[in-house]
Amino acid sequence: MVHDPSRRSLLSLAAAGIAGAALWGCRSAPAAAAERFPVAMSDAAWRKKLGDQAWAVLRHESTERPFSSPLNDEHRAGIFACKGCAQPAFSSKTKFESGTGWPSFYAPLPRAVGTRVDGSLMMQRTEVHCSRCGGHLGHVFDDGPKPTGKRYCMNGVAMTFRAA
Repeated sequence: MVHDPSRRSLLSLAAAGIAGAALWGCRSAPAAAAERFPVAMSDAAWRKKLGDQAWAVLRHESTERPFSSPLNDEHRAGIFACKGCAQPAFSSKTKFESGTGWPSFYAPLPRAVGTRVDGSLMMQRTEVHCSRCGGHLGHVFDDGPKPTGKRYCMNGVAMTFRAA
């Protein structure tokens, strides 16, 4: 078998390009850098307030491990709020078991969240953020239950819960 060095170089270059694109798509950029929100702090102040895990999710669009949040198993009546600024975001009345490992809701509270296109991970999704502080909460998908057909798949570490 004869090996073609130019073909091998081309395949190596293509593999490196794909790996680089994947890593670039997974970068951790500060949440909502281009938008202004009523609640704003320096990155260092957010980290001090939130702790490492919540800071990584809310301010740098990370994702918690599935099935790791106590809020996934929270079934009492109450309100789920943004951990960054305490803005109420979801009612327990709209929470449902999605089986994904993250707290899921079929609708947010009015004017509580905003959305934008998220092109990371080499796919297009809809990112959900707090409308008051811009903190990354999770993503919304079109495979939820009635009445909305939406699944707001949220990071539990990005929220708090207050029982009613």
